[in-house]
Amino acid sequence: MDFKRTDYCGNIFSKKIGEKVTVCGWVQKQRDLGKLIFVDLRDRTGVVQLAFYEKNPKVFEQAFRLRAEFVVAASGFVCERSSKNPNIPTGDIEIEVEQLRVYSKAQTPPFEIVENSNAGEELRLKFRYLDLRRSDLSKNILIRHKMAKLARDYFNDNGFIEIETPFLIKSTPEGARDYLVPSRAFRGKFFALPQSPQLYKQLAMIAGFDRYMQIVKCFRDEDLRADRQPEFTQIDLEMSFVNSKDIMSMVEGFIVKLYKNIFNKDIAKPFFQMNYDDCMKKFGSDKPDLRFGMEIIHLTKLLKNTEFRVFSDIIKNKGLVCAINAKGACDKFSRKDIDKLSGWIVAHGVRAISFTKSDKNKNSSSSYEKFLSTEEVKNIRETSSFEPGDILFLVAHKNELTCLEAIGALRVKVAQIIDIKKSEISLLWVTNFPLFEYDKNQSTLIAKHHPFVAPKDEDLKFLETNPEKVRAEAFDLILNGNEIGGGSIRICDFNVQKRVLGCLGFSDEETKERFGFLLDAMQFGAPPHGGLALGFDRLIMILLGCENIREVIAFPKISTSSELMTSSPSVVCDDQLNELGIKLDKLENTN
Repeated sequence: MDFKRTDYCGNIFSKKIGEKVTVCGWVQKQRDLGKLIFVDLRDRTGVVQLAFYEKNPKVFEQAFRLRAEFVVAASGFVCERSSKNPNIPTGDIEIEVEQLRVYSKAQTPPFEIVENSNAGEELRLKFRYLDLRRSDLSKNILIRHKMAKLARDYFNDNGFIEIETPFLIKSTPEGARDYLVPSRAFRGKFFALPQSPQLYKQLAMIAGFDRYMQIVKCFRDEDLRADRQPEFTQIDLEMSFVNSKDIMSMVEGFIVKLYKNIFNKDIAKPFFQMNYDDCMKKFGSDKPDLRFGMEIIHLTKLLKNTEFRVFSDIIKNKGLVCAINAKGACDKFSRKDIDKLSGWIVAHGVRAISFTKSDKNKNSSSSYEKFLSTEEVKNIRETSSFEPGDILFLVAHKNELTCLEAIGALRVKVAQIIDIKKSEISLLWVTNFPLFEYDKNQSTLIAKHHPFVAPKDEDLKFLETNPEKVRAEAFDLILNGNEIGGGSIRICDFNVQKRVLGCLGFSDEETKERFGFLLDAMQFGAPPHGGLALGFDRLIMILLGCENIREVIAFPKISTSSELMTSSPSVVCDDQLNELGIKLDKLENTN
């Protein structure tokens, strides 16, 4: 018999009762009840129950020998189940099997193929092809597919052209470390894998393709985090003859459609906007989570005349003293908990946290109030709306940015600890970023986003005289405290681009060597243009409520940027190295 599939396992419902169907998939489990055998069959759509009776001895004998993960095809009639299962969509029916074919047998898998598996992640990643059979993980991949299709449809309907850009490109500084690819034809020279298609999509604008999009792989050789992989996917777009509002409006339309079509949720637009300076002042972050309050309380002016040296020395050095009030959370933090937070915040450049707490019976304790005047204590409590049941955390530092970033991180940490009830969605545009920022490690200016972001016209006069004052035509999209997209208007003027690169320390020779092709192109008529890239993996991770980006990528890397399933990266043979003109001095680690 030709076992041609007629239906997927998860799509057979009561309306099919009486029909003959053929399903294919993997055995989830077999239950032998003596004269009756039940088999749960699984494919990517779900599970359906197969029923085998003694009256069909040949098929019954086949069913008796089935084990987990055997691959089979089954044909029979859909019947109503006598004992229904409300926990699965197909729980009202079963298939009384007349014919069965076993395509392949399976060894006992190293872990059970079930939702919310308690198997270790390293084991699951080593056998990723088995892990992907689990319904909770496979659903993520299927939703990813739907989101990709929706993106292509949306941007196609809005006049965008999908253009593929190359993976083997020239190495240009874009903020992260490149993955390099040696050239066999040009020994001693290297391609780089793209950190983004940034320059190519700008060249597409110069070429006259005024609306470009691409769902594209990008590569950055940097340390991994829960929301970061060395190879990642972004929805990349660029538009000509537009301003920032046009680009933001286009992206808002996509996000609204995404929520509606995939999650059946209505999102209002336009999204809320906040400039960079206000974000830092109020939340200590350029990607603030606005689903809860705890805005930063600035206490520097209130304490400008304090005699408490810990604060006064910082204020005299033009530093900041800031606070957050965790309303009603006094009981959530013991002195031991506060000490742990003080140890935790050291990584953010601050020595410790000061606090005041008061229980609902007005019993107070504080690490700093005894060193302040009565008036200063009163002013701080009034300014911070401090009440019984609250706990006030103070952070002070001589560097303004360090202080704001530290208390911003503390704000998020405290919210996690006390489990603040958050509204479902917070979407925010952050605008008016600085064009440059100072890198302490390199003791130089670096681009806040990348070197091709346009300065605001009114700030061009500061480029050479006060570059840190220059604002950028840049905008980031923030979802629930996570940056999911970064965009900007690009530089389209040859002279302005040279000036910006000069501010970043590039000599004329370096500029020509690194970016000559772009500067040459600008001299043949560059339209005003701009665009944005959405972090596709990160967006899916947040929308699905996953804790790690690996949960939405079919074949991800682990924290060391290696892949357990294929044991890569791996050693290559000497012949391959010789062809490339490469000689390795010493292999310190070949694991």
